[in-house]
Amino acid sequence: NGSGRNNGFDRTLTCSLRDLGVVYAGRLKDGHLVDIRRTESRDAQIRLTMTSDDLLALVDGELKMASARATGRVKVEAGVRDLLRLRTIF
Repeated sequence: NGSGRNNGFDRTLTCSLRDLGVVYAGRLKDGHLVDIRRTESRDAQIRLTMTSDDLLALVDGELKMASARATGRVKVEAGVRDLLRLRTIF
């Protein structure tokens, strides 16, 4: 959500969709994803990799981030502090 413990959490983020060969970028600001756009670069503070089906399942609430990471369906690359903060968002 946009209030509380996620205030001030501002990171660049990319999401690579393996099956489509597409990368989207944006910013995670105060618990919200903003400035979403298609890009060629994976450079970001937080890098996600998944299939388009898994992205849709995450957005629809059919797939939980913790189980998706544990089973390898979603790969998250980020610093340790960012990984800890992401747990409160996802």
